[in-house]
Amino acid sequence: MSAQNNKGLKILMLHGYTQSGSRFHDKTRALEKALIKAFPLSTLHYPTGPLPLRPADIPGFIPSSQDNGNEEETDSFAWWRRQNGDSLLYTGMDRGLERIAESIRQEGPFDGVIGFSQGGAASAIVASLLEPARKQAFETAYNKDPQKFKYPTSFINDDGHAIQPPMKFAVVYSGFAAPFELYSAFYEPKITTPTLHFLGSLDTLVDETRGRLLINSCESGTERVVTHPGGHFLPSQKVWLDATIGFVKECVNGTATKKAIKEESVEHMDVPF
Repeated sequence: MSAQNNKGLKILMLHGYTQSGSRFHDKTRALEKALIKAFPLSTLHYPTGPLPLRPADIPGFIPSSQDNGNEEETDSFAWWRRQNGDSLLYTGMDRGLERIAESIRQEGPFDGVIGFSQGGAASAIVASLLEPARKQAFETAYNKDPQKFKYPTSFINDDGHAIQPPMKFAVVYSGFAAPFELYSAFYEPKITTPTLHFLGSLDTLVDETRGRLLINSCESGTERVVTHPGGHFLPSQKVWLDATIGFVKECVNGTATKKAIKEESVEHMDVPF
């Protein structure tokens, strides 16, 4: 059974590219504290992506003159990787989703999902996959074009249903949509799970165009957007934490309603939404 408010919430936390579950936990201590304060007895669960990264896979890596070709181990992982570097096709996405499904089976069901960067993109994908009509949407898309990404079998129980009920909420920090047509069934029809999106006005890794593509893939009225005046990071100041807490309260208390898209920035923050 999904956790009730008086028993706390179960929240799935998905790290970004080059992070791990433990490193993401370290970076979200303030968010974790705020969530547990607002929802006592809540638990946050931090799986690690299945794809280990080499130093050369990490953006900004510069090999030293002493590099003799040996690959050092890193505490850096991904849910998927771009195929051939600059391609819009992904490799390993099945494995990434399988790892997430494994966490849902072992530690869920979850009330909501929160993710950063690639984990933010994955959070929207997970919310999408658990929606009632999504499996049929994938089948329809695949029947029209067998090149399309198939609904992952790891998200299906033996009875043919999804491995857990739909998420009550998703919070996406610096997230993006998979841009290639191959992955369109994640977003068509649009995602209906209530979703809070954080955009960094100075984010150069996931620029606003990529973030807006995901926002526009959510059904109008189910999304909220907050813009913070920073770069590619998860903001932990009180005003941003309050935005997340206010949104989650709306969702779990059943008071979230469809409304015209509401955007907030530091100049006129008014939470809860």
